This record gives sequence, structure tokens and C-alpha cells, in this order.
Amino acid sequence: MASRNVSNGLNSLFFQMDVNHQRGKEGKTCGRSSVTEEDRNKPTYCVTDVPPWYLCIFLAAQHFLTAFGSITAIPLILSEGLCLQHDSLTQARLINTIFFTSGLITILQVTFGVRLPILQGGTFILVIPAMAMLSTPEWKCPAWTQNASLVNTSSPVFIEVWQTRMSTLQGSIMVASLLQILVGFSGLIGFLMRFIGPLTIAPTVSLIGLSLYDSVGDKVGSHWGISAMTTVLIILFSQYLRLIPIPVPAYSKAKKLHTSKLYIFQIMPILLGIAVSWLVCYLLTIYDVLPSDPSHYGHLARTDVKGDVMNEASWFRFPYPGQWGMPAVSLAGVFGMMAGIICSMAESVGDYYACARLSGAPPPPKHAISRGIGVEGLGSLLAGAFGTGNGTTSFSENVAVLGITKVGSRMVILLSGVFMILIGMLGKVGAIFTTIPTPVLGGMLLIMFGVITAAGVSNLQSTDMNSSRNIFIFGFSMLSALVIPNWIMKNPDSINTGVTEADQVLQILLSTHMFVGGFLGFFLDNSIPGTKLERGLLALDKVHCEDSSYTLGTEEVYDLPFGITSWLSSRSWVRYVPFCPWKDNRSEYRSEASNTPQGRGREQLPNGTGVIEECAL
Repeated sequence: MASRNVSNGLNSLFFQMDVNHQRGKEGKTCGRSSVTEEDRNKPTYCVTDVPPWYLCIFLAAQHFLTAFGSITAIPLILSEGLCLQHDSLTQARLINTIFFTSGLITILQVTFGVRLPILQGGTFILVIPAMAMLSTPEWKCPAWTQNASLVNTSSPVFIEVWQTRMSTLQGSIMVASLLQILVGFSGLIGFLMRFIGPLTIAPTVSLIGLSLYDSVGDKVGSHWGISAMTTVLIILFSQYLRLIPIPVPAYSKAKKLHTSKLYIFQIMPILLGIAVSWLVCYLLTIYDVLPSDPSHYGHLARTDVKGDVMNEASWFRFPYPGQWGMPAVSLAGVFGMMAGIICSMAESVGDYYACARLSGAPPPPKHAISRGIGVEGLGSLLAGAFGTGNGTTSFSENVAVLGITKVGSRMVILLSGVFMILIGMLGKVGAIFTTIPTPVLGGMLLIMFGVITAAGVSNLQSTDMNSSRNIFIFGFSMLSALVIPNWIMKNPDSINTGVTEADQVLQILLSTHMFVGGFLGFFLDNSIPGTKLERGLLALDKVHCEDSSYTLGTEEVYDLPFGITSWLSSRSWVRYVPFCPWKDNRSEYRSEASNTPQGRGREQLPNGTGVIEECAL
């Protein structure tokens, strides 16, 4: 499956590591002094294992910190289209809300969804159609909202301006999420994935990063020095220092007080880069090195630009559905969000296979994939209802953490979901994130969107790029997706079908880069003759073959909790429900697995002590 390559590309987001090189230097893996290459890739803790409580807390915090950059950036980017760039308090509430819903959906996914240790959170895929909708003449922010001196955040007029846009965005996401719910729980996802290959995914994902270059450029240009420093620090931490361990004190019953090796630069390079740049900006602010006049270059690098938002924010707040008002629906917005959700589904299926392999689980069966996509649809429905301005998807970068830590326990992800819920209820925490200086945020996004763009291109590695057919499809899709939206935005009145609703739908779809690129790639790839090998569609068979070398021998890890599967197994009608596990399917799967070379003679790694040190967290 081509979408697997999306996961492979995004997994390299600050977490690329030559595990074999590292293990080779240490000469042992997870308590063994001499192991085979196959053993090196086994997880220390598999899906159903529960690590010690202190290790659970540490790893859960690590997953939360890994997702921190993406989750925080989404509401800050959306605030521009929602006319909220000068309302820091509402931005803080949006950040609290997206953390809260991400934690809630993570728990829902791990418990009742695909049941793999995979974190859920906001997605940049839905940011693109959202910004396209909010940039149309109908929803473009009034000029006075761009001037901080004219904005009164408590004014009913201003509140109506941003809440009207948020309500429409909410309703569009909620209606579009019904498509994902239908495709997931009906089992249609397996059928649709037959037609979505690398030549569809590559332009779609690449254009997520490329289409936001203008917004990123404005942030970076607010102070090139600070932005460059942030970018250099993240590159330094994630690429040059990632394999350098930092000794930290640790305690265990066996070794008592000792030191362990912590690969801190590899675990949280984004957070470290932002923290250092943030601190520099704070020092430059208190010593008045940066200009205090808003009209001067570099003012946005000050840490006091957002005013007294920390004091104004409440200590505790509880996000709830409809907190910004009753959702409204825009037909054009719904179609734009649907385009994004289709892309998100393809990426998530790839993440499921990667996550299963890294966590010691068998390849996910059809009922688990259907349930996972369906729950993600429910997550987008909840995220829309709560008012995040975004949906939900699986976080590929957190899948990569499983490969680094060798801990694939879903209990860790459950605890991480609890952490995100608690963070979402602390109003002061959301307020802290809003004070990130604009150029610091720009430096981070420069790295993040650059990697996302490259991740999209990396899908092409499974296709034959010596083929003139493939070169034509990819090149034409990419350039058309840059040219057409650019022309539509410069000529917003050019579409005139005589039907206002149709004009709005076409306006948003044709101004959404990733829709144009993805649609052209999909149409051309499925209509121009080409072999499966040439198109890269044989990658799915390879993934199944690779993922068959798992640690746990049955698919019981995908059973529903609380005895639900046992209760369902006695019902004959369950075989007709695509998202329910069925015992006859399981016995057939187990029989096939036992006949494969990988399914025989496997043993689970012992969960010994000293995991933090030996597994090189």
C-alpha cells in the first residue's frame, strides 16, 4: 500500500535513527548480550504489556512532548483566518480545547478503535481547506481586525466576527466527518485503498507543506535572525546531536542509584529548539534590545507582545461542545473538508501497519482498520463539536517513537491521552503557548513543513520513476496544484456558474492545493495504463510480508475490551458487521500465520530491569 510510505516519510520527522548502528555499538539489546538482527527489532514491551509505572509516566510524557509542536501550531495558524491574531486569550482557549479533545480521542482510539498504541491529534491536512475557506471574499477578515489598536476582544462585534467563522468551520468539519465514519464502519476503506497509490499520495502530502509557504514566510520574516536561530537549533538537535546520550540520574532496586543514558536531543528536538529561542527572546525583551514600537522590524520577537494573557487566563477551564456557539454549515466548506479527510484516511491506514510492526502486533485485520478509521471519524466529529477548528488523525511522528524506545505498550498511550486531557483543562498552560514569539514559530514551521513536503515525495520510492508515465503524472499534478489555486486566489470573481453555492464549492476546491494535486494524481494514475509494479501498488504485499514477522502470534490484541468480543462471538450476525471481530476469521488467520516461517519458533522478549538504560530512550 502506497500510503504506508507516508508514514515512513513522516516517521523521519526529527526521529530518524540508525538503530542498528546504535545497537551495534552497545552490543546488546534489552538485557541480552548477544542477539540476532531479528531480535534487535523486537519491542521490549508489546501491545498488551504494561511497563512499570514510573516508565509509563516517563514514556507517556515523551509522547505528549513529541506531539506538542504540531498540536500547538494548528490553532495558532488558524487564528489568522479566524481574525484572532490579536486575541491571545481566545487563542489560549483554542490550544486548551485541541489538547483536551486530542487526549479524549486518543483514549477512545486505543480502547475501542484500532487498539494500537497510536496517538491522535490535530492534522495539517484539514488546515489547508480551512484556510482556503476562510480566505474567500465571504469570510475574509475585516480590515480593522488586522490592527491591534482597533481590536477590542470583549466587544460583541469582534466576538461575532470570529465566532461566526468558527461556527461555520465547526459545522463543515462535523458534516465532513460523517464521510469518514461511513467509510470506516461500513468497511469501504479496504475497497477505496485499492485505487489510492503513491502517485495520489505524493502530490497530496507534499502540497500540505508547499501551500503554506506564504504564511510561514510572513512569520519567518518578522525577525530573520530569531527564525534562523530556531531553525538551526532544531536541525542541530535532531540531526547532528541525536545519537549523543546525556547521562541522567536513575534509581532501580537492582542497581540502586545510578546513571542512565537519555537521548534527549532525539526525543524532543522541537521543544528544545523552541525553548532556547524563547529564552533568548525573553532576555532580549527584558533588556529592551528588541524594539517596543509595533511599527519597527523585530517587534514580534518580543515575549510581551501578547500583553497580559497569562494573568487573564483562568487556572482551570473545561472545554465543552458548542462553547463558541451553535455550529453552522457551509456546503463549500464541507466539500473542502471531505477532500482533506480522504487524504487523512489514506495516511492513517499506513500508520496502522507501521505501528503494528513496531509494537509487536500482527498486521491489523480488516475489522480493526475499519474500526480505527471509524473512530477517527468520530474524533473529527467531536473535535468539530468542541470547536478546535480542526479534525483528528493518527500522529506518524509518535509511531516513530515506538521504534526508538522499543516500548509498544498501549497503556503508555492511554496515559499520554490522560496527560493531554489534564493539560487541556489548565488554562494557564494554553496561555503560555500563545506567548511563543512569531519568528520562533516561523522557524519551527520552516522545518516542519519542509519535512512534510519531503515525506510526500518519498512515497515515490516504491514507484518506477524511470517511467515517463509516472514522471508526467507527478510533475503535471504538482505544477497544476500550484498554478490553479494561485490564479483562483488572484481572480476570485472568475468562477461564475450562476449558482452561488456551486461557485463557492468550486472556489474552495480549486483554491485548495492538495485537492487539485490529489485529484489529478488520482484520476491520471487510475486512467492511464500502467502495471502495478510501475505504479507502486505492490508495496502493500511487501508490507504484509514484512509485518508478518511479529512477536504476538494472534490477532487477539485487536479484540474489543470488557468482554465485548466474547459476547459477540456467540452471535451469528456479527460476521456481517465489518468492524466487529469474528472468531471464525480469527481461527483462519491463526492457521495461516502458523504456517508461515515467521509464525513459528517466535518468543517474546523478557521484560527485564534496566529498560531505560538498555533500550536507549
